[in-house]
Amino acid sequence: MLSFYRFFYPGNKYIWAQIRILYETKKAILIDSGRKIWIAKSQIHGIRLKKSTFEIWIKRKIIG
Repeated sequence: MLSFYRFFYPGNKYIWAQIRILYETKKAILIDSGRKIWIAKSQIHGIRLKKSTFEIWIKRKIIG
């Protein structure tokens, strides 16, 4: 069902991003996806291995 609220305020957009894990702590992961950034584990909503490449399910605005 379409609502005006969803039209003017769409929800967060999530994407699968290919990454390379460089370092991991208890609370965050240092990744390389063209640039090195720290991502809190609480912001990662899913992780998968696809053809020997790690991918994470994360909000679009965090990666790029």
